[in-house]
Amino acid sequence: MYGDPETIRHEETFEQLQWKFIYTQAAVFSAHMMGPWAYALSFGGVKKFEPVKPNPFSRQQAAYLTPCSLQIGILKCEFEIKCLYYFQQMWHHRDAEVSTRRPPPPALLPAARPGGKAPGALRSPHSGSGRPGDAAGGDTGGRVRKWGRGGWRAGRAAEASGERRPADPAARERRPPRRPWRRTKKLKAAKVTYGLGDEGKGQRLCKSCLRERRGALRAKVGSTVELHQRKKPKSSENKDSAKEEKISDTPVPERAPKYILFQRFAKIFIGCLAAVTSGMMYALYLSAYHERKFWFSNRQELEREITFQGDSAIYYSYYKDMLKAPSFERGVYELTHNNKTVSLKTINAVQQMSLYPELIASVLYQATGSNEIIEPVYFYIGIVFGLQGIYVTALFVTSWLMSGTWLAGMLTVKWFIINRVDTTRIEYSIPLRENWALPYFACQVAALTGYLKSNSNTYAERFCYLLMSASTYTFMMMWEYSHYLLFLQAISLFLLDIFSVEQSDKVHEVYKIYIFSLFLGYLLQFENPALLVSPLLSLVAALMLTKCLQMNVKKGTFVAKIMKVISFYLVCALPVAFNIVMKMFIPHKENGHMLKFLEVKFGLNMTKNFTMNWLLCQESLQAPSQDFFLRLTQSSLLPFYILVLIICLLSMMQVIFRRIKFGKSLKESVTLEDGQIGKRPEIIYHVIHTILLGSLSMVIEGLKYIWTPYVCMLAAFGVCSPELWMTLFKWLRLRTVHPVFLALILSMAVPTIIGLSLWKEFFPRLKTELMELQEFYDPDTVELMTWIKRQAPVAAVFAGSPQLMGTIKLCTGWMVTSLPLYNDDDLLKRNENVYQIYSKRSAEDIYKILTSYKANYLIVEDAICNEVGTMRGCRVKDLLDVANGHVVCEEGDKLTPSKYGRFCHEVKINYSPYVNYFTRVYWNRSYFVYKINTVISFQS
Repeated sequence: MYGDPETIRHEETFEQLQWKFIYTQAAVFSAHMMGPWAYALSFGGVKKFEPVKPNPFSRQQAAYLTPCSLQIGILKCEFEIKCLYYFQQMWHHRDAEVSTRRPPPPALLPAARPGGKAPGALRSPHSGSGRPGDAAGGDTGGRVRKWGRGGWRAGRAAEASGERRPADPAARERRPPRRPWRRTKKLKAAKVTYGLGDEGKGQRLCKSCLRERRGALRAKVGSTVELHQRKKPKSSENKDSAKEEKISDTPVPERAPKYILFQRFAKIFIGCLAAVTSGMMYALYLSAYHERKFWFSNRQELEREITFQGDSAIYYSYYKDMLKAPSFERGVYELTHNNKTVSLKTINAVQQMSLYPELIASVLYQATGSNEIIEPVYFYIGIVFGLQGIYVTALFVTSWLMSGTWLAGMLTVKWFIINRVDTTRIEYSIPLRENWALPYFACQVAALTGYLKSNSNTYAERFCYLLMSASTYTFMMMWEYSHYLLFLQAISLFLLDIFSVEQSDKVHEVYKIYIFSLFLGYLLQFENPALLVSPLLSLVAALMLTKCLQMNVKKGTFVAKIMKVISFYLVCALPVAFNIVMKMFIPHKENGHMLKFLEVKFGLNMTKNFTMNWLLCQESLQAPSQDFFLRLTQSSLLPFYILVLIICLLSMMQVIFRRIKFGKSLKESVTLEDGQIGKRPEIIYHVIHTILLGSLSMVIEGLKYIWTPYVCMLAAFGVCSPELWMTLFKWLRLRTVHPVFLALILSMAVPTIIGLSLWKEFFPRLKTELMELQEFYDPDTVELMTWIKRQAPVAAVFAGSPQLMGTIKLCTGWMVTSLPLYNDDDLLKRNENVYQIYSKRSAEDIYKILTSYKANYLIVEDAICNEVGTMRGCRVKDLLDVANGHVVCEEGDKLTPSKYGRFCHEVKINYSPYVNYFTRVYWNRSYFVYKINTVISFQS
């Protein structure tokens, strides 16, 4: 047997024997849980330490088991690495405890007789084996004896050399039982002195040894030995000696063996390779899917540009303008002083629309010489697809850092791709700001996760800090709404600081990054006032001020308690006060409509305003539908996410409750056997953050594209984390199977089963999507854009729906009256006025509105005029009737019926007075183009 000392070779160590026993148990359990391949896996580990023992499988069986699947190979590698890491840490920790125990004082042990044990020799479980010549805690050969490890080997070596003889059976019976391999409850040790000189000071003994030692002293000395606690040294010499003694008592950490370092390196290398490969494969998948969906390579340039709809068309049009500019400086100047996009309005497009992605893409396209290799549109969408690959890689790394296994990262990528309808809008609108910004936010979250980990070394923390700083600033520059998302992150970090799970210094270092990014962004975004009046700056400033007030206050005093109450009040009141003061002194008009929208959204106010009601009717701003939850449930994502969230949340509340009740500070490091995943600061941060994002996603469906990737990452982490399974088993008080083994096996088996089931169910669908050739066909829009480029004057100004105006600006370059942007009050007012062409207004009113914007052509869309919406009351013409008072919306409203018909219908009939103001110059099945007459001729 593996544990029999008589049959073990001399060159084997105790650690190898323990590993054999562990792998044997794992093999027996795995045979019942995961089949014969897991049994082979466990005996493969035994073979590593037993080169003489042959493999229990034949060559034919080994050839059958080898190419089973990639998942089995991953499971084998992860299982060996995890087992080796956790159990070696356990045994090294036990060795460090044993090595720090000192032998008993020589004054208490008389010289041993050569024939056996000395009379009156005292023995404890920590002082030696009890054999002859072993009275001082070590054998006569000078070897240090450690109880429970290698004691019998030293005795056999001494017997072979003739230095001592085997102990008699009576002494063997009096010997304490061998300590079992399982960890037992540690006995509390006390530091005592015996009053027999300085050699007995500083001795650390357990209670049972203390009682034996006192009895021996009474028998030998004849007087009671007074036990007293060691006092603190008062003189400088005593302090120096105590310091030296403390340093000598501290166990020196042993350097990890070479094979452990190799396995860690192999794990990191394979994980990084899998992360990069996953990102590249996802980017290639998006490129192939986009090609098959739009048949992009076989289209003309005009047809390709029509695929960019709405605000995406505006962003890409500025990218084209930068490429046409004679120089980069001239192009930037034209964008910052743009008067060729919206009539009668000069805008700073770089500041107002966050055009930094287009500036960077244009510079890269020209600097790398890609204009001779690839077309501009392919270069542009290629960068966006590449950023999506970085997005997936960042999610992979975050889940890997939290769980400790890159198997969680692979599961995250699978869930992300399967639920891509709810994780990204890259399929519908490529140039959206969120598609450029969210990959940098994912990198920032990954860096923050590594920065908050307690066991990170100095170099890793520095790297995470630098990466977090760069990604935070870049994220803030890419998206005008980024500071709102960082505000939610700051709230999560503030709650983490309250719970005192992590040092406050790290959290406040993140606050400094926020402040630096805000002010640097304010300067480089042409003094954008939206950043100064953002709630993020107000909250961080209040938290930093509160931290400064608490710095010089001594903890535990009455003043500290008073300051804690005052600081809590300041944190609640100062952000609001700061934000109000900033808005009073800084002129700010942008995003003012967002507060009105939130008031109407949560029922705090009622309005008939067309813009507010139109925004409320948008699908992305409504509550999520049942189909959203059904899709997440079918992919098994939502059930596992709820399970992981409940376990982490309960563990976190348990840890916080114990700290409040017992006043115990939390440990910096958490081991697997603790079974308290709620102690880890990065886990608590992610739990709080995902709860905040999930709460907002239940109100606004558009936020699901931020929350659902978080759900994929958190669910994959929990399923693959042994600590989460260990926490669950500790609550269940599992006794039949060792919980550590079961946690390690389930952390490998469960994600493997989930991954294989997802592959079997959804891989045929993904393959069908790539095989099916689709086609984007919109001939009416192509004909309209062709007519405008051929027939309309260069200085013409077009009026129509904002979505169509974005396409006209991209495809033709002509000036328009409005844009599909919703972060400017003036543009929102223009959109509402131009939409009046679908209301019950007179021809004269419409003519006055259009001529006030210097419009020359009017485009009426038949799809909006004859719209048949599924949700009554959300059609454009219904919202206009409510805003104009032509329809009673609520009881008590005053009805002012219109004596005019709907303008979009009446203008098609070509009768007076409509023909006096408008002349039809082009039409097809979808669009009607009218020229606005400069000279009005009244005809009967």
